Amino acid sequence: MSLFIVNILDGLVTGLLLFMLCSGLTLIFSMMGVLNFAHASFYMLGAYFAYQISTYVGFWPGLIIAPVIVGVLGALIERYGLRRVHQYGHVPELIFTFGLALLIEEVVQFLWGKSQKAYEEPAILDFTAFSIAGNAFPAYKVFMIFVAIGIFLVLLYILTKTRVGMIIQAALTYPNTVQNLGHNVPLVFMGVFGVGTAMAGVAGVIAGPVLGTFPGMAFLLGSIVFVTIVVGGLGSLWGALLASLLIGWLQTFAASYNVRMEDILVALGMEKPVDLASSALRDLWTLTLPQIGPILPYLLMVLILIVRPQGLLGKRET
Repeated sequence: MSLFIVNILDGLVTGLLLFMLCSGLTLIFSMMGVLNFAHASFYMLGAYFAYQISTYVGFWPGLIIAPVIVGVLGALIERYGLRRVHQYGHVPELIFTFGLALLIEEVVQFLWGKSQKAYEEPAILDFTAFSIAGNAFPAYKVFMIFVAIGIFLVLLYILTKTRVGMIIQAALTYPNTVQNLGHNVPLVFMGVFGVGTAMAGVAGVIAGPVLGTFPGMAFLLGSIVFVTIVVGGLGSLWGALLASLLIGWLQTFAASYNVRMEDILVALGMEKPVDLASSALRDLWTLTLPQIGPILPYLLMVLILIVRPQGLLGKRET
């Protein structure tokens, strides 16, 4: 029972961290229709900027300043780069953002090198918040949980209860009407892109001390972010949260329980081949749950697309 509770908490942290990263992409991808393949690179920039700032003024100023820098950089990229290719469709956007991701990775390696940086959590949070059956739960993870929940509540309030949120959502569906009402739609989109990249920067600042700050950190989470968006559903902040938590718990439990595929297949009614060594499916029978854990989110995405193409809480098909 104690292991189950520990996995629930660890999966909660993983899921909320994933939500912090994909919340900004939810804004960009669902409201602007932009395939921003460089989103995880802004997450990496947030970690590196925070690391550099923390070497001079500490962790807390970096938590505020780094996302602002990333957001401004994202807004400028949208204004002077992405906007010029947006009119030509999704393929040029994909090529542009994919090239941007490669460029950012090269710049990071040029400025900071290829080795992992000693970006650490603040000393004030370097203690055990509580223990469960001898398993310590760090205070920094509790801090991560509260930050992610705070981000969700703020975004939900802005999008559903404020005039700015209504303008943003209206500009997606009826841009010409919103333009005729006197609103600057290109400025709205630039602001949305900037805020979305800033959210990725926040995730990088928070995740850097836990997952490590190194040039490959964007690649590590890049693909799983789009899986989360597809599973949750386009345009749904609640869907992004639900999908993030599901994937976080799925990966955490898969890594913790050494269940054999043989037991699962037998429970499903399949008979084990008599001559397993010569069977075409011999590798399948010898797998364990931790070995297939990394591909489970992708299998979940395929299942969701088959059963519900618009995602768990999405309003339109992907």
